[in-house]
Amino acid sequence: MQDYVIRATAGDGSIRAFAATTRELVQHAREIHHTSPVASAALGRMLTAAAMMGTMLKGDKDLITLQIRSLGPLKGIVVSGNAQGQVKGYVFQPNVEIPSKYPGKLDVSGAIGEGYLSVIRDIGMREPYAGRIQLVSGEIAEDLTYYFAQSEQTPSAVGLGVLVETDTSIRRAGGFMIQLMPDATEERICKLEERLNTIPYVTDLLDMGKTPEEILEMILGDMDLKIMDRVPASFYCNCSRERVEKALLSIGKEELEKMIREDKKANLHCHFCGKDYAFTESELCQLLERAK
Repeated sequence: MQDYVIRATAGDGSIRAFAATTRELVQHAREIHHTSPVASAALGRMLTAAAMMGTMLKGDKDLITLQIRSLGPLKGIVVSGNAQGQVKGYVFQPNVEIPSKYPGKLDVSGAIGEGYLSVIRDIGMREPYAGRIQLVSGEIAEDLTYYFAQSEQTPSAVGLGVLVETDTSIRRAGGFMIQLMPDATEERICKLEERLNTIPYVTDLLDMGKTPEEILEMILGDMDLKIMDRVPASFYCNCSRERVEKALLSIGKEELEKMIREDKKANLHCHFCGKDYAFTESELCQLLERAK
């Protein structure tokens, strides 16, 4: 099944909802970063969240970045997404191995530990909008729920799940986000809370093979659910040799001269997709000429 995000409304527009299936893009991230099972689960949850939050953006060039900095063995995670459903990301320590909470339940919160979650929206303004909260659990879905309530004053319910096979490949990945708008009635709020408290865990829904549409139908099907659109989702990194050259030019003539004099070459690595870009002494000299 191709990865995608659906956007929907319910309750006469008083509820907005998102749901995603992201198995393919999480598998791609696992392959390029060689992540351990618990790192795959943590990164996959973040990528899934970025895919859904990216579709909240209005401008084609708008970007959203989610960052976790933590004291646990994973140390941190960075992901970003855009309005086209394209995401990329990496985990600081991809090879972390820690005991599971219990059989079949990876200890993502233990791997992340205490720390902070930052959400940065670059929507073309002079300064990006940034919000930060202290992690409440390290489970990511709960932390995002808290972020929406504290930083954006938007009551939300977030469910994220990644199932990893015994051979470390990704079996399922996806999630949902349900958000209450200011005109949501108490009756609808209570009904939604009751529904969210009784549906299976998101990992169980994914393991049942439920699609994003079916997940939202289970939660909001009797609340005038309307599917607005479906956005393809994919792992995509926009790094290129041209962009790397611009980065080298931005360090200035003195640093370039020092690099040529001392190293006689340059090797740059993209953390998001794992690509390496090598520059010979001759190529650095050409860049130096352009910098003058």
